[in-house]
Amino acid sequence: MADEVNRRNFLKTAALAAGPALISARGANQKVNIGWIGVGTRGNAAIEWLHNAAPNDVALTAVCDTYQGFIARAKTRVKTVWGNEPATYVDYRELLADRNVDAVFIMTPEHLHRDMAVAALQAGKHVYLEKPLAHTIEEGFEIVRAWEQSGKVVQVGTQNRSSSLYRKAKELIDQGMIGQVQYVRAFWYRNSLPNDPAWRYVIPAEATAENTDWDRFLGSAPKRSWSPERYFQWRLYWDYSGGISTDLLVHQTDIVNFMLSKTTPKTCVASGGIYRWHDDRDVPDTLSAIYEYADNFHINYSCFFGNDHYGYGEQVCGNEGTIEVMNRQDLYFNAETYHGKAPASIAGRKPIHLNGKADFGESDGVNNHFRNFIQAVLGNEKVIAPPTVGQQAAISGHMATLAFRHQKKIIWDDAAGTYSFT
Repeated sequence: MADEVNRRNFLKTAALAAGPALISARGANQKVNIGWIGVGTRGNAAIEWLHNAAPNDVALTAVCDTYQGFIARAKTRVKTVWGNEPATYVDYRELLADRNVDAVFIMTPEHLHRDMAVAALQAGKHVYLEKPLAHTIEEGFEIVRAWEQSGKVVQVGTQNRSSSLYRKAKELIDQGMIGQVQYVRAFWYRNSLPNDPAWRYVIPAEATAENTDWDRFLGSAPKRSWSPERYFQWRLYWDYSGGISTDLLVHQTDIVNFMLSKTTPKTCVASGGIYRWHDDRDVPDTLSAIYEYADNFHINYSCFFGNDHYGYGEQVCGNEGTIEVMNRQDLYFNAETYHGKAPASIAGRKPIHLNGKADFGESDGVNNHFRNFIQAVLGNEKVIAPPTVGQQAAISGHMATLAFRHQKKIIWDDAAGTYSFT
């Protein structure tokens, strides 16, 4: 746990994060050279997303992964999308030693985030780090401290903050459109056919212990013999993942924090289990979490991998109206009617429906988030999700995981940066 001095530094740095962007040492007309660490499913797709976001400001010069099949695929994708042949690495530390690399994108399993991010900052690189910030609360504070000492730009991958749709929701809330907010309901529901279990990603037929660096994948996790299931389906196992809490829930508690200017909850209780997919997975496929904040505010969160009728969304319930953002694509506002007795000032607020693609030309916030990071490296903007914000988001996810695994209510002491159970 971080001590009181580290906690004060965390709060101080959170305030500084709102200051001017940090300026890169590169010349004004030079591109930012990017090294990519982790080119699995998301990492490989994001190679093209970055090209869509900032094609004229960056060059993708290196890729790194511990599976040779992913390296070969990413090398081909870079050639196709970017038109160049990147350097390739299995050991991320060798990529970090390349002085021509200015910044790295880290898109690896969460148990590797701390070691990779700290090493990148110590090597003088700017960092885009996928959420969650780290695999534990303690590791998250280590990243925050490394960032404080580095003077580098770090963006955490909670990309909803960069979505124009969510920014509009925040604007409407700040304008008082829904009055006082004390309750939010958030949910993420998924489903798949019986022969396609949740998070059971396809294992390449050619993957073997010989073409996969299993020891580098394990990092600081408990040592085990080669397991293609654990390597390619790592989200299912506590050694590498927080499951629903840190993969999905974090996005939603973070965006609630953003829309309502919150930080961390004071308590959490959680329940659930493996209800649908009975295999060797550790993490639940069903989870509910209840959060209480210090200022009479409550989040009711639920996730289930056995029905997707209601999809994904956040429902912000004010005493004068409701704002819903559904599936990252549709924003709805409706005023309270008070059973036909609403005051004229509330009754006059007309319903609103905005669509991400139709009204903003966006399917989600990823491109904006990538672009914001690159512009911050160039010194033109500040990042919207610095490590302090990423740590606040991660804390809520870890609280749900800890409450679920201990089957106890968890209490967060924000002043001390510590937790306890009751």
